[in-house]
Amino acid sequence: GFVRVRIDRETVDLGDDIVLDRTRSHDLDVVVDRIVVKDGVKGRVTDSVELALKLGEGSLLVDKSTDGKGEPIWMSERFACISCGISLPPIEPRLFSFNGPAGACPSCEGIGHRTRIDADLVVPDPLRTLREGAVVAWGPRGSVALAMETDRAVKALGVAPDVAWSKLPVGQREAILHGTKAESKKKGAYEGIVPRLERALASGDVGEAEIDTGDDTATLDADGVSRFAITTTCDACGGRRLRREALAVKVRERDIAELGALPLGALRDFLSGLEAERVLGPRDRVIAAPLLRAVVARLGFLIDVGLDYLSVDRSAVTLSGGEGQRIRLATQIGAALVGVLYVLDEPSVGLHARDNARLLEALRRLVDLGNSVLVVEHDRDAILAADFVVDMGPGAGVHGGTIVAKGTPAELARDPASITGPYLSGAKSLSVPRERRKPSGRALRISGARTHNLKDVTVEIPLGLFVAVTGVSGSGKSSLVIDTLLPAVRAALTRARPPAGLTASVDGLTHLDKVISIDQAPIGRTPRSNPATYTGVFALLRDLYADLPEARARGYKPGRFSFNVKGGRCEACQGDGVLRVEMHFLPDVFVHCETCKGRRYNRETLEVMMRGLSIADALDLTVDQALEQFHSVPRLRERLSALARVGLGYVTLGQPATTLSGGEAQRVKLARELAKRATGRTLYVLDEPTTGLHFRDIELLTASLGDLCDAGNTVLVIEHNIDVVATADWVVDIGPEGGEAGGRVVAEGTPETVAAVPISHTGRFLRELLERRGASSTRPKPRN
Repeated sequence: GFVRVRIDRETVDLGDDIVLDRTRSHDLDVVVDRIVVKDGVKGRVTDSVELALKLGEGSLLVDKSTDGKGEPIWMSERFACISCGISLPPIEPRLFSFNGPAGACPSCEGIGHRTRIDADLVVPDPLRTLREGAVVAWGPRGSVALAMETDRAVKALGVAPDVAWSKLPVGQREAILHGTKAESKKKGAYEGIVPRLERALASGDVGEAEIDTGDDTATLDADGVSRFAITTTCDACGGRRLRREALAVKVRERDIAELGALPLGALRDFLSGLEAERVLGPRDRVIAAPLLRAVVARLGFLIDVGLDYLSVDRSAVTLSGGEGQRIRLATQIGAALVGVLYVLDEPSVGLHARDNARLLEALRRLVDLGNSVLVVEHDRDAILAADFVVDMGPGAGVHGGTIVAKGTPAELARDPASITGPYLSGAKSLSVPRERRKPSGRALRISGARTHNLKDVTVEIPLGLFVAVTGVSGSGKSSLVIDTLLPAVRAALTRARPPAGLTASVDGLTHLDKVISIDQAPIGRTPRSNPATYTGVFALLRDLYADLPEARARGYKPGRFSFNVKGGRCEACQGDGVLRVEMHFLPDVFVHCETCKGRRYNRETLEVMMRGLSIADALDLTVDQALEQFHSVPRLRERLSALARVGLGYVTLGQPATTLSGGEAQRVKLARELAKRATGRTLYVLDEPTTGLHFRDIELLTASLGDLCDAGNTVLVIEHNIDVVATADWVVDIGPEGGEAGGRVVAEGTPETVAAVPISHTGRFLRELLERRGASSTRPKPRN
């Protein structure tokens, strides 16, 4: 049905005799229509274009010359380039999301990094032989798995099992690590250890993997496949998580990943400038205006709650609990709802005193809109800013549960029944020490720290002191202590290789023999874990009950009094004390065991009594009650006293770990350390230990930390509570701001020294506190 074609840009009639040179290729175009542009031809043009697109599978040529010999214009329904052959998917919102296949980098699937097996971790000691366990992933020395793997490698590759790894031929080492291809049907392929570990890693079975040695199987690396893995930035996308087609779309020479990496304040300025500077054309401006206004408004809400240092591409798992809560708060402010009750649990967590004021302003804005805000809070400024306060107590746990006072903050401060009131009025406070511990000359020196936003930081941490690392939110405190110092110290003390990505060197580690990080992670993930098991009290109790005449007469051993093993426990609930009822599409329901009534033990075990208490009764005692009951047992008294000293006298010994708060879990860990014999050379690292603590609990905590320092140890805390910072012997202030505007040492020295540094936000609040309490201040040496 077509009349004409173009052959090598020459238009010919299909009715003519056409002779083509079969020795070379030709350009062949079908002429669909020839149209003179004039009024009334729109329908014909439309029909011809549709036909051309159908024949050309989405593309066509338009020749505007009158003789048909001009340079045609190539047009396509697809986002494609006829010159370079690159095609783009449709430019739509999902192309710019790394959470779906349309926009995610195909190499890392939108994660931005890849986890792979590192051969140096598989063979950490090249001086060992295969039989001595050079390939540690084969199993420990003397294990069955190691013997089987060594024998398999000898038979398949002909390697010498008693020659040091470093002296084996390169080809054999590569074969052991990465494998070989099959040479013939008789001699099959040898699968290297790295591919096997990567397969186990990809399947998610990082705990252990089964290896097949032909005649038998053995467990490969019982210590876990993941310890041979390292995480590196994706080579394809450079950590930007999007496919290259999405990154090719730019606004003012910036792709979406570059905008996502900007701090929120800088991103708001950039987007505001698009409209103000009239960068966009008239048509684009009409389309973009409502989108820009919505984005700028949402960024403003996040900035108003003190999150201007964050970037929108920040991974959620790296956010603190306080940051996540403030993001949700900003969302609610942006929703502008009315008549809503907002309930917040300690929103000031992780906030510097400077940022706290901005948070309180955001909460007040919700109230001004016509909402109610109910906050569970320990922060003094937050309590004073409230319209109405309910004070619970008088103590904690079994000693609390009643309303002791209520009213305005001023009324609470005057109420003699209130535990919180005296701290609001200033009648009580954490006392600033008259004399601080002096540096002994021993110190840890961190040099060239560049983790995250740190700017080549060099700083000294004096040993034997109570040291506080301070700074506004996002200034780089955790980057310095948790991500730089702690891994370096652990690697040095265990003689392991420093973790990949560590940017700093740490000197002075010879002064330490141990490092202990006391965080707020749960002490156990099941109800079987409790303060008694974690601190070793339970083991002592079992020994004590096993030594009773009644237990010895029955032949009971300590294991009889454990609810974790068969023998003394209730087998109906297997020592849990509760039975789980599966609800299928609903959360599981736990009910008390009808056999043991929740006491976890069988009847015979509970018949053994000490001072009228069975082992189940002993676990139901609070720490204070147990201390009184077992005061005559020295080893028990030491551990129970440590729990009481950190303010956990109200906690029952058998309270399930899953019911403990983060602050309680952290104090249980601290109590375990306090009960140990001090070496005087231990570094204790705590990240915001005052989180979730009342003023009185903070007093007990700081006293306990002081005891560790008095024994010659070093306590290093990341802290925002100005009262606690004022009690420290030495302060390192990071900042001055958060994000890219931070990452520098602003001031270091005693609290009085830091208080006199004008650019330090921590110093400003320290100065106010010290002046209020009449403490003397010394002039600092300015820091460049």
